[in-house]
Amino acid sequence: MRFDIYLLYLLLRLFGLLPLRVLHNLGGLLGRLSLWRRARVVGHTAVNLGIARPELDAAAQQVLLREVMIESGKSMTEIAKIWGGGAERALDLIREVRGEALFDAALSAGKGVIVAAPHLGCWELLNYWLCRKTPMAILYRPPRIVAVEGLLRKARGALAPEQVRAEGAGVRTLYKRLASGGTVGILPDQKPRSGEGQLAPFFGRDAETMVLLPRLASRTGATVLFAFAERLPRGEGFRIHLLPASDGLVDADLQVACTALNRGVEACVAQAFTQYQWHYKRYTRSDRPSPYE
Repeated sequence: MRFDIYLLYLLLRLFGLLPLRVLHNLGGLLGRLSLWRRARVVGHTAVNLGIARPELDAAAQQVLLREVMIESGKSMTEIAKIWGGGAERALDLIREVRGEALFDAALSAGKGVIVAAPHLGCWELLNYWLCRKTPMAILYRPPRIVAVEGLLRKARGALAPEQVRAEGAGVRTLYKRLASGGTVGILPDQKPRSGEGQLAPFFGRDAETMVLLPRLASRTGATVLFAFAERLPRGEGFRIHLLPASDGLVDADLQVACTALNRGVEACVAQAFTQYQWHYKRYTRSDRPSPYE
């Protein structure tokens, strides 16, 4: 591991000694500072919130934007607690699990489980919880800085999922996992590469939506569950949620299937709206000017 990456890991361990409430307060401060600096990410967030909540007037939009940026800051600083103290200490921060029976039933069925985990709340803690329940593979895109991948593996420790690259060989690995009754995790709101998605409504506007997850579910017969780790107020910990998939997710018509996929993400977001990664440029399309320009 490179020296600078190892130093970053040591800083994670150091900041991980702080109470979660302190880390969240620091993160909230970072979120407020980003508003003051009018960072580009704030502009992207404002565009997305305007699309998702068009009924709000300008004043209400600003209040919502502030709340979202505060939560975004918390998501950055809490990672020190999740990665810095090890998996078991991080799991001690879970105060409640809703829908665990759904997951247990899906595992017992032996037909494979697809966990659709949106960019919502603390997904790194969700990974730990899932991997304690069962071995799991997750589909991911390698970081732009190659050395960071080593940091991710070291920080995630013994309860790290198998990381499968989002490419042909990796997708075949997911099919094999599911065919043998295994569990895989996918970010259902990850914007697909150009030409690899399907337009489907997401909070009232068409967005490029992945077709991989519906196809995996349709071809393998695996159970699809949506999941996220909600951040509780005042640094009290986290609550795990598991929800059933929306009707139509395995429909042969990809428009229907992807609409159901986005509806499942929306159902999760509705329970912790401000904790969604609203700065993600989800509405960029190749056939239209970007709303973020």
